[in-house]
Amino acid sequence: LFDSDVYRADQKSFMLYPDRPLPGFLDKNRVPGSQVEAIPLLGEMLQRGDERIVTRDADGCFRFSAEFRNVSDLNAELDVVASDYGSVIEAAREPLQALFEQVFNHKAFTGRSGTMFAFEGLGSVYWHMVSKLLLAIEENFVHADDSGADAETRQQLGELYYRVREGIGFNKTPSEYGAFPTDPYSHTPKHGGAKQPGMTGQVKEEVLSRFGELGVRVDNGAVSFRPALLRTREFVSEPRTFCYLDVHGNWQDIAVPASSLVFTWCQLPIIYLLDDDSEPSLTISRDDGSQETLSQLALSAADSFELFTRSGRIERLSATLTSSMLLSE
Repeated sequence: LFDSDVYRADQKSFMLYPDRPLPGFLDKNRVPGSQVEAIPLLGEMLQRGDERIVTRDADGCFRFSAEFRNVSDLNAELDVVASDYGSVIEAAREPLQALFEQVFNHKAFTGRSGTMFAFEGLGSVYWHMVSKLLLAIEENFVHADDSGADAETRQQLGELYYRVREGIGFNKTPSEYGAFPTDPYSHTPKHGGAKQPGMTGQVKEEVLSRFGELGVRVDNGAVSFRPALLRTREFVSEPRTFCYLDVHGNWQDIAVPASSLVFTWCQLPIIYLLDDDSEPSLTISRDDGSQETLSQLALSAADSFELFTRSGRIERLSATLTSSMLLSE
């Protein structure tokens, strides 16, 4: 894809279709003279000065009547002129239908994407499509990781994933994106910045792919954390404070140490601590003040249910990770 005609280097992303030059208005609706001569009805009509089917312009170019919107209009006009030309009309009907399609090529019409220069048209990057591509790469990465693919394959998939992600808005400056980079937009046409803001389909894929990067997994009702696509650059280098809204509707602050990151899922704070001197583990902090440390980065189905239902019985999860579990940079 990066070497194909759908790649737009200025946006580091991909167009809906390869860009192509469109014919000018006067280059359309041109009927070859040889095709006109092959249908006797047209020759007879033009000899009479009858231009209800085909006309000849000032440059001598043959064109179908501008009144025709589709082949049904052509057929309707043939029914009208039948009284003047008799049985020759039926002999000409099929060849004229075929010629009409040859000239306008309606069967190849792809809508606005292939005939316009905006609204997801030619030259446009369609951001929902790019987000779908990103998610598809992530799904292939997860499949490779689950199936025991070699490290080189997983690394290559991971690098391609982030190369595609670099082209998405939040990685750009406002001048590059032509809009607020953190806002979802429908598309970016070739002649301007991002257009049509709003809750586009891109949002759904972005949410899914982000949790995929963090390694959040659910299998048979049980939660596990396998952040094989996560990169060490995500972890803070200095202590920070994280503010979140808990399941009871109260704002809470968490002190986040260096070499950590924190996110919420079902309003539950989940802390990842990067520590190459420790074994991977998962600590569950409960509302009664107790803690339980597991050697595996996975919850039981019962604890997962508490998380999903936002019962408040689990107040925090803390996972200790090693850099070997993450994607190499």
